[in-house]
Amino acid sequence: MTHQTRPHPGSLAEGAEYVLRTNDRGHMTVAAPRLYPHLWSWDAAFVSIGLSRLSVERAVTELRTLLGAQWSTGMIPHIVFGDDRSYFPGPDRWGTDGAAGAPAGIATSGICQPPVHAIALAEVVAQGRRLGGTDRLVAEEFLDETFDQWFNWHAWLAAARDPHGHGMVEIHHGWESGLDNSPRWDHSYAMVEPGELEPVVRSDLQHVADLSQRPSDYEYRQYAWLIDQMRSVGYDDVAMRTTVDFRVRDVLMSAILAVASDVLAELGEGIGRQAQAHRLRATADRFRLGVTRAVSPVTGLARDFDVRTGEWIHTATVAGFAPLLCSSDRALRDRQLRILTGPQWMAHPSLKFALPTSTSPSSPAFRCTTYWRGPVWPVITWLLAWGLRRHGDESLAEQLRLTSLEQLAHEDFAEYYDPFSGFALGSRNQSWTAAVALDWLSEG
Repeated sequence: MTHQTRPHPGSLAEGAEYVLRTNDRGHMTVAAPRLYPHLWSWDAAFVSIGLSRLSVERAVTELRTLLGAQWSTGMIPHIVFGDDRSYFPGPDRWGTDGAAGAPAGIATSGICQPPVHAIALAEVVAQGRRLGGTDRLVAEEFLDETFDQWFNWHAWLAAARDPHGHGMVEIHHGWESGLDNSPRWDHSYAMVEPGELEPVVRSDLQHVADLSQRPSDYEYRQYAWLIDQMRSVGYDDVAMRTTVDFRVRDVLMSAILAVASDVLAELGEGIGRQAQAHRLRATADRFRLGVTRAVSPVTGLARDFDVRTGEWIHTATVAGFAPLLCSSDRALRDRQLRILTGPQWMAHPSLKFALPTSTSPSSPAFRCTTYWRGPVWPVITWLLAWGLRRHGDESLAEQLRLTSLEQLAHEDFAEYYDPFSGFALGSRNQSWTAAVALDWLSEG
């Protein structure tokens, strides 16, 4: 890794840089050194933002590696596998080799994750332009030569995952949401009954001492069953809608697609891709409207929709604040901000730090140490703060930045944190946690 400037003096920046250097495999950064020894799609996006504070060229390499695994359909897969074969489910279980559209000679999963990549691309390009010289040239050349690939990714999501124009992205596995075992999915997973399965050999439990922090064995059987269902139809976009037992319109993923499409359109307009930018603006408008329509008039939170049952999902999770990423409606934003900063969320009296939890501490589904069911995830805080800044809510964005840096002061760069004790949970030395810390420090 070639260094350009230190983002901020002090041990926290040095620790974050050390994590990224240690997890660097040259062409990709593993998500965590032991628990996650591969490249994850939305991790790579956030990691590239942090890397750009150290080396624009290395940040570009991270995104280029991810794009090298893009399917011909336009899908960017949620995992690009490295050499480690201990992780479950690995490439043999996914069985994407030979699937229509899968990249030849590259082992990937068969599903996707939230499309935050345009946000990362814009951050990397902006950093290159700030630094100038070779960095600007590298960033702008990368933008120009890969724009079509990013455009195709958005076009695939809009067509394959919203074929009827509802303005919400349909997912076929909780892992596609990025918020894997969130209680958002409890109702939908209750209808997933695994049949006969090949053995489920979990490697994650070897790296986390407290098993309550991870999903249960039965949940993993459900996850594996959905993979088997998708694999049985060769990951065909149309066939999966009639085969897979999990079909949910994800409001947070839809909001990310909306705002990322606007960001990608802005980048496209800057390099003369007017026709594609126009289509991206239409995509942004369509999914922004879908997100707005998903807001509950009672709770003020945005909701997911279970396609199989035809029911809204009302669980109070951080996804309920999806409009804060993509909507400019001042009345809607003000209502959501009052909820977010109120006693059921950031002002809850038991919180160690006033930060958004993955599930409301007031919800019966809340579990303070279990993965996406309650803990604070720094990367989600970063994403919310980015959305706040984009839409002019600077004060709260800055509050989130400073409070998050206080949370990270012990330099463990954990995957997630207990919102009551502040203790580090999950894996340590998580790449995307280090990456967002570097970005936050660069703003100081």
